[in-house]
Amino acid sequence: MDVFLAMSVYVKVVESGSMTAAANECGLSTTMVGNHVRALEERLGVSLLNRTTRRQRLTEFGADYYQRCLAVLGLVADSERLAEQAQGEPAGILRITAPLTFGTERLAPALSEFLQRCPQVKVDVVLANQRHDLIDSGFDVAIRLGNLEPSALIARPLQDYTLTICAAPDYLRRCGTPQTPGDLQQHNCLAFAYPAGDEWSSTARQWPLSGPEGEVLVPVSGSLVINSSAGLYQAARAGLGVVMLPDALVQDDLEQGRLVAVLQGYQLPRRATHLLYAQDRYRLPKLRSFVEFALEKWGRAP
Repeated sequence: MDVFLAMSVYVKVVESGSMTAAANECGLSTTMVGNHVRALEERLGVSLLNRTTRRQRLTEFGADYYQRCLAVLGLVADSERLAEQAQGEPAGILRITAPLTFGTERLAPALSEFLQRCPQVKVDVVLANQRHDLIDSGFDVAIRLGNLEPSALIARPLQDYTLTICAAPDYLRRCGTPQTPGDLQQHNCLAFAYPAGDEWSSTARQWPLSGPEGEVLVPVSGSLVINSSAGLYQAARAGLGVVMLPDALVQDDLEQGRLVAVLQGYQLPRRATHLLYAQDRYRLPKLRSFVEFALEKWGRAP
C-alpha cells in the first residue's frame, strides 16, 4: 500500500463528504477509494469512518487522524517544493578544497567570474596540500592532484598539472644557462620539499626529464629546500638559483620576462588533476554550476 496516496484519498473523502465525490476528484473508481480507506483502517487497527447506506461520519479517531494527515501531507508538499527550488537558481554556500598553488593561482582569480554568474552563491574555500575527506569534512567539491584512490566519488579530469624549469635573468647572466640536463649539476638548484610519502618526494634530489635519449634522472643540489611553492618562487625571482615550479605559478613571470624557461626541449613530469564530488549532490544547482564552470576553465581539450 502507498501510505501517502491512501492518506491523500482519505483527506478527499472527508473533505468531499462521500467516497463517490472523492472518487471523482481523485480520478479513481469508488471501489478503489473504498479500498484505500479500508487499507488505512487495517493498517491502523481502528475505524476512521462510520458508514451507512445514506451517510458517513468521522469517528473520534478518524477526525484526529484527518488532522494528522493534513500535517503530514503538508510536510511532503513542502519537501517537494524545496526539491523544486533546489533545481532552480544556484544558491547557498559552496565549500571547495584545493591544493595551495592551484587554489591561489588558478581558482581564486577565477572565482570573481563564477560569482558574477551565480550571485546567490557564497564560496567557502580551504586551500591545503593534504587531502580532506569530502563527506566527513563537509565539502561539496575538491580539486585533487596526482593518483586517486578508489572511491564512490565522481572524478572529472582537468588539464594536467605541469612544471617548468626556470631561473631569473640575473641568475642566468651570472651563472650561465644550462643547455643539457647534465648541466643542472653545475647549478644551484632550489628544491621543493614534498611531504613524506608523496609520489614526487624524490624530486628534491633528482629531477626527471624526458628528451631524445629517453628519460634521465638528474641529481640536483642547492642552497635551499623549502616546503612552500610561494617561498621557492620568491627565491627564484630574487635570483638565488634554478627551480622547477608549476606553470600555474610562473606563467605570468615567463610571459613578462621576470623568469626565463630553460631546457624547453625536454619534457618534465606532470600530475593528473581531477575535480571530485559526490554523485548524489550533483543535482544541487550550486555544485552543478561550479562543475560546469571548472570544466569550461580547466577541462581537457576534446
